[in-house]
Amino acid sequence: MDKNLLTAAIAGEEVPVIDEVAKTEGVKPDFLRRQIASGRVAVMLRDGKPSLGIGEGLKTKINANIGTSAAVFDQDIEVEKARIAEKYGADTITDLSMGGNIDEIRQRILEETTAPLTTVPIYQTVVEAGSFKAITEQDLIRMIKKHVSMGISSIVVHAGFTHKMLEKLRNTKRIMGMVSKGGSFTSAWMLQSGKENPFWSHFDEICEALSRKNVVLSLGNTMRSGCIHDHMDGPQEMEMDMNAKLARRANELGVQVIIEGMGGHVSPEKIPAYVAHYKKKTDHRPLFVAGPLPLDIGVGYDHISGCVGGSLAAGAGADYLCYITPSEHLALPNVAQVREGVVAFKIAAHIGDTLKYGPRPEDENLARCRRARDWEGQFIAALDGDRAREIHHRDKAETCSMCGKYCAILIMESYLK
Repeated sequence: MDKNLLTAAIAGEEVPVIDEVAKTEGVKPDFLRRQIASGRVAVMLRDGKPSLGIGEGLKTKINANIGTSAAVFDQDIEVEKARIAEKYGADTITDLSMGGNIDEIRQRILEETTAPLTTVPIYQTVVEAGSFKAITEQDLIRMIKKHVSMGISSIVVHAGFTHKMLEKLRNTKRIMGMVSKGGSFTSAWMLQSGKENPFWSHFDEICEALSRKNVVLSLGNTMRSGCIHDHMDGPQEMEMDMNAKLARRANELGVQVIIEGMGGHVSPEKIPAYVAHYKKKTDHRPLFVAGPLPLDIGVGYDHISGCVGGSLAAGAGADYLCYITPSEHLALPNVAQVREGVVAFKIAAHIGDTLKYGPRPEDENLARCRRARDWEGQFIAALDGDRAREIHHRDKAETCSMCGKYCAILIMESYLK
């Protein structure tokens, strides 16, 4: 679309994209328009592809991170990961590639998927410069503009912290320190150059580039906790406040905003309160949560741990979950692990929506199919029907192999008619 979506929503104009997203979400266009205008919903766009609403009053969305690393960079595999992530329900894809031909990988993902695509431009800037010291502020701006020109839907910048916050972080008693990759890159540049955060000092210029193409700004979460014993502290609070101010400024400049917050590792009893705190501090703007992981010892099964934490977060009001795969903390995920992570977080999002909005009609539909022993109907209704079909593997069987002819439903059917 040519016009600025946020400006149009504030003006109360009718925009086809708003009608499209409202229909998908099952809400009134006027409600959605007000939510966009207030900053409580952001809409990701891709030319010629379906648009996606993220925020309060809408279904919880999930993101799948894919992308090469400096150690492993098979382009075909990363593109296949993107396809699999979309097939099994990822609402958005984030390309974090740092190896191989990064531009070509991104272009192929855009060509072979339909989901909105997010990038973190500082990643590619670091790779191309070869060192943090070699990067200039204009290198970062040029990379942002390049990504925008390629047709991405959202970018992540870590603009919400300063040298003062880094000094405060230095003096905390955290176990894990800083675990944000993009935040660490930005911090390393700041500490080597002696300059202030470039994404903060050039914020208006960045917003101008995003506004022209309706690209959503995701404000990164540099100060998040890296283990459940690192509780919310001064640096996190300061970044939250600064991101809230930057979000308001971005909206004034016609840019929709998502705020990354709350951290990747949060003790389970704290998750609901932390979500509420972030929501209040940021004027209820869309909250993007990595995980969170409610324990640290689930290594190898972090997608399951993350599903539990993500369910709690979504139920408490988080709008957007970043998936975690079984390989978290261990390795670059393979294709199968991407699928596992996506499905785990589709479950988390669905549980979160059930907590927020009440039991979902999809569950009733599957229950009725189960009652009728309609196996194909169950497979179609399931979040991962392929997996359910693989496990059942009994063509034309009325029952499953768990009970066979002693199925409770089958036994009681004639008595309870």
